[in-house]
Amino acid sequence: MSQVTASAKNSSGSKDTALESMYDDDSHPAVDVAALGEALLGRWADIRRTARELVGRDDIHRIEGQSVADHRKRVLGQLHYLVENKAVHRAFPESLGGNEDHGGNVAGFEELVVADPSLQIKSGVQWGLFGSAVMHLGTGEHHRKWLPGIMNMEIPGCFAMTETGHGSDVASVATTATYDPDTDEFIINTPFRAAWKEYIGNAALDGIAAVVFAQLITKGVNHGVHAFYVPLRDEANEFLPGIGGEDDGLKGGLNGIDNGRLHFSNVRVPRTNLLNRYGDVDEEGTYTSPIATPGRRFFTMLGTLVQGRVSLDGAAVAASKVGLKIAVQYASERRQFNASSDTTEEVILDYQRHQRRLLPRLATTYAAAFAHEELLQKFDDVFSGRHDSDEDREDLETLAAALKSLSTWHALDTLQASREACGGAGFMAENRLTSLRADLDVYATFEGDNTVLLQLVAKRLLADYAKEFKNVDFGIMARFVADQAADLTLHRTGLRRAVQTFADSGDERRSAVALRDEETQRSLLTDRVETMVADIAGELKPAARLSKTEAAKLVNSQQHELIETAVAHGELLQWEAFTTALHGISDPGTRQVLTWLRDLFGLCLIERNLAWYLMHGRLSNQRARTLGDYINRLLARLRPHALDLVDAFGYEQEHLRAPIASGDEAKRQQEAMEYLRAERASGHAAVDEKVLIERVKSAGKKISKKAARKRS
Repeated sequence: MSQVTASAKNSSGSKDTALESMYDDDSHPAVDVAALGEALLGRWADIRRTARELVGRDDIHRIEGQSVADHRKRVLGQLHYLVENKAVHRAFPESLGGNEDHGGNVAGFEELVVADPSLQIKSGVQWGLFGSAVMHLGTGEHHRKWLPGIMNMEIPGCFAMTETGHGSDVASVATTATYDPDTDEFIINTPFRAAWKEYIGNAALDGIAAVVFAQLITKGVNHGVHAFYVPLRDEANEFLPGIGGEDDGLKGGLNGIDNGRLHFSNVRVPRTNLLNRYGDVDEEGTYTSPIATPGRRFFTMLGTLVQGRVSLDGAAVAASKVGLKIAVQYASERRQFNASSDTTEEVILDYQRHQRRLLPRLATTYAAAFAHEELLQKFDDVFSGRHDSDEDREDLETLAAALKSLSTWHALDTLQASREACGGAGFMAENRLTSLRADLDVYATFEGDNTVLLQLVAKRLLADYAKEFKNVDFGIMARFVADQAADLTLHRTGLRRAVQTFADSGDERRSAVALRDEETQRSLLTDRVETMVADIAGELKPAARLSKTEAAKLVNSQQHELIETAVAHGELLQWEAFTTALHGISDPGTRQVLTWLRDLFGLCLIERNLAWYLMHGRLSNQRARTLGDYINRLLARLRPHALDLVDAFGYEQEHLRAPIASGDEAKRQQEAMEYLRAERASGHAAVDEKVLIERVKSAGKKISKKAARKRS
């Protein structure tokens, strides 16, 4: 049990005293970096270590400045290298040489981002999307026929879902697959330009087959989106008859991947090329499915492909760790301005504003890392079959949508802040921050645009309004209590604020210390989500009585609030995951430092949304005024531990490959200081003009005083 939690058991006075003593502690706690590193590695620690040894090799590192053609060629070769090193088969069936280890597969795969995001994503296309679609949507015959070639790269493939006219709205794709009973074939068509398959990895050059998502039509009935295995190219790597495509060319990042467009004109494939686990067509054209309703069937099929979002969440966290390790290492060595000394410049991490740049983002990265570990365990539980109910899958999809959105946005923000914190050095390609930022840009729209995904999360929150989640074993799901209406009435009448204001009218410091309390933070963060959900539910309540057009207009009027609610929910999930992980830390020093870091995360969330808390009467003005000061005190407490906290990420020089994080800056600074010390000691150093002026002034004052004494 953490120090904060334990103190919550005591009376209010003793709790405040315990919290104050913790924040004013002068015992200088130490972080056990090795133990913390193990905690961050999580359940699949051995697989992560194996993956990190692999991504530390020169063979799979990105070469900055390569041409698009050379980068593509290198990444394709690296996929074969991954096969040779048995790095990509963990999730596939044991009968075909895999391990059926779904969580371990993702844990190892997401580490590839450290070597080159293009390698991670191209691998994801081949094995995480194309291969997984065949494995999860196909049946035994499909597995035996195609998976061995997919696994060993004999069949480089594409995942052809997204269309020019329909990105996140997969249910509305316009590509059709019409069954012809006379030939026992499906006819694949992209009937107009907007139906072309767009941004498809491996489409421009390397893919010789694709899983194509199309509307299945038989006997004049459209049964919705299904997946089909479609050969694309012949042995000479030319498109087969009826198939065409274009190269997407230079992109804003990920140029090691040959993204392209595909279109189909009366392309015939055997009926048995339908990946028919969830829907089948017999020789006469009769459609059958084990899932009765089209909507549930569609979401079941897409749910099997959720690992893409889980992987992007983990990869974004890894990229944030790399960026922060580079920036914090540099900031602990780089010196600038002699604010407190005439001879020694300040380490830039000692400046409060620099701490404000990096340490809250470090806290968020820890929160995102612990939340990802819980998401990954949930993913493994579902795909291993240990916990695989409809509700489990729905929980997994909601969590993946929320956490992927927050972590990918956070990675972009963190890499940009890290770049700026390193000044001009951060802008140099050799230090990787600019290329990582460019490559991860598209992660915010990969596997679902973040804004669209957050709408999915908000809809789930509304659906679960006023009842607890049944899946209580997954501790970070927010719960909505039955007596919420009475609680909201208390808030809205201002009674709670009045009580709090009265309590705060004494010792300001003692009243504000409650913000550091674990249960207070949990209450504030949870209450915000619950209130936002309740408010939106109230606004949308009339929709059931309106026409479809008017109901859609009403929902649209609440879209911004829906997104904000989903973000608040995701942040709560991260805070809860951080808190759960914190309770598992046994070393007292490490636990105390992590408590400060968790508090920094929670208090920064409250500070960012301070207007909401004030307007809704959750915080008094007095307590709100103290928040910034306490955050600054936390920054000062965490400053001595910043290097330990990034070292615990476990990324070494072979992973970072950034000269400014190699210790070279410390050597340069040491050299400069030794030179200046030697100059001063020699007695030959030039006198600074400002120093000379001060000496003259001082001498003049002494002469004036002496003259005044003589006159007197």
